[in-house]
Amino acid sequence: MDARLIDKSKLPSRYVTEGPARAPHRSYLYAMGLTKQQIHQPLIGVATCWNEAAPCNISLMRQAQAVKKGVAAAGGTPREFCTITVTDGIAMGHAGMRASLPSREVIADSVELTMRGHAYDALVGMAGCDKSLPGMMMAMVRLNVPSVFIYGGSILPGSFRGRPVTVQDMFEAVGQHSVGAMSDEDLDELEQVACPSAGACGAQFTANTMATVSEAIGLALPYSAGAPAPYEIRDRFCSTAGEAVVELLRRNIRPRDIVTLKALENAATVVAASGGSTNAALHLPAIAHECGIKFDLFDVAEIFRKTPYVADLKPGGRYVAKDMFEAGGIPLLMKTLLDGGFLHGDCITVTGRTIAENLAKVAWNPDQDVVRPVSNPITPTGGVVGLRGNLAPDGAIVKVAGMPPEKQVFSGPARCFDDEESCFRAVSERTYREGDVLVIRYEGPKGGPGMREMLSTTAALYGQGMGDKVALITDGRFSGATRGFCVGHVGPEAAVGGPIALIRDGDVISLDAIAGTLTVDLSDEELERRRAEWQAPERPPLSGYLWKYAQGVGPAVNGAVTHPGGGVGAASYADL
Repeated sequence: MDARLIDKSKLPSRYVTEGPARAPHRSYLYAMGLTKQQIHQPLIGVATCWNEAAPCNISLMRQAQAVKKGVAAAGGTPREFCTITVTDGIAMGHAGMRASLPSREVIADSVELTMRGHAYDALVGMAGCDKSLPGMMMAMVRLNVPSVFIYGGSILPGSFRGRPVTVQDMFEAVGQHSVGAMSDEDLDELEQVACPSAGACGAQFTANTMATVSEAIGLALPYSAGAPAPYEIRDRFCSTAGEAVVELLRRNIRPRDIVTLKALENAATVVAASGGSTNAALHLPAIAHECGIKFDLFDVAEIFRKTPYVADLKPGGRYVAKDMFEAGGIPLLMKTLLDGGFLHGDCITVTGRTIAENLAKVAWNPDQDVVRPVSNPITPTGGVVGLRGNLAPDGAIVKVAGMPPEKQVFSGPARCFDDEESCFRAVSERTYREGDVLVIRYEGPKGGPGMREMLSTTAALYGQGMGDKVALITDGRFSGATRGFCVGHVGPEAAVGGPIALIRDGDVISLDAIAGTLTVDLSDEELERRRAEWQAPERPPLSGYLWKYAQGVGPAVNGAVTHPGGGVGAASYADL
């Protein structure tokens, strides 16, 4: 490949580097040590979410250097920049979690603004933690410049007295500690060994779920999303990504050529087949929205309903991302699904080839049991299920991976809480009862604001041995590490007067993940009577970004997005 074959007169960077009027702009580039040849080559943004907030992101700056070498080798000029992340493991269980989902929008917006402001021609986007993955992919399809996504890689599993552990074990240990089932000394020892390396949470939580999506949707190179962060092979993937993005620029293959409705269906399929995070039901509609494609929670749920669950991954299964990579990686899972007729093989990818072409030489590995054949699934339907009913007219979502069918139906009296802290306090003090349906509301996108995850509460329940003896529903979210009958994204949310706002203690709530229903034993007339009397509780006043987010964010059913999207007829940045 040779970037000199690219007609720069049609690229965004022409506004910065070409012609006499751009001499002042070029002087800035010379100030940074660029040569004349480098200035007149395509300018490639290399965006990372590097920071020192958590192990998820700590290796991204090093990996970015390998990307830049690949870009330069292919005849492009790399321009590195960073954006933020909010790491859920650190933000979990306190007010900081309100910043998590909004950070997805800030990541997408900041990458867009950096690319626009500096007129970069293509993008390699690198992300390591939950919301940074969809945020980076949203920016790619929004800008629609040739782009390649690179995941920073997962963490290695820890070892606690000979037993492999993850951060999921840490959150559940808090619950064990609260009931005297774990000593102070054991908790202290576990927290020091649970997370032994750089990388994102190792099981099929949100980061690894969206990393799996990145390959299935076609924005990442095959195998690149599976290698753990400490593995040196990551540098080879990164260098190849740098070369690949210049080739995409030469061939003018753009993200919206890749992220089609079929590609989104492929992405939802791998989420279901791997028992992935319920957060994918927020992020896939948000990515679709950037393309102007309708693909909401119900569309995602329909894919989940008909997809077999075949990858035996934590939190519902036995293995972590490292095990999947070593068994054959995400391509092994995808080839299994493709051969079973569950994937669209004709979707183009960042290799310039189709899914089917990428997977043509992938062979089944009979010496592994991480991924099962579709003819012998763990369960015949996906590990994530959509629900609907008079309590959730706009839908809800539940992760059932690892739950036996008899545990996928639950009915009990409501115990209502107007924020997560109140519920966590009740769980910590054991003031709930077996058989309760715990209701956490006013935690939706607008009402939270920010749609917090409830892992601290659900993990504490599991640690107390009550994970399958109560259910929990919320208009907020759950971590990919959540286990048990925990239903999130209940919509419409409480803050806009959704039915979840009208529930009272003692109302009987029925959850049925097999039938796909979430109902409360109240008549339409009673719900309307309560709606007429309903007043939202007073909340502390907001300012700053959370105030702005609460004003503009849409419902979870459409991905909790904040702008009109790609379907309004506005030209994408790439065409300006």
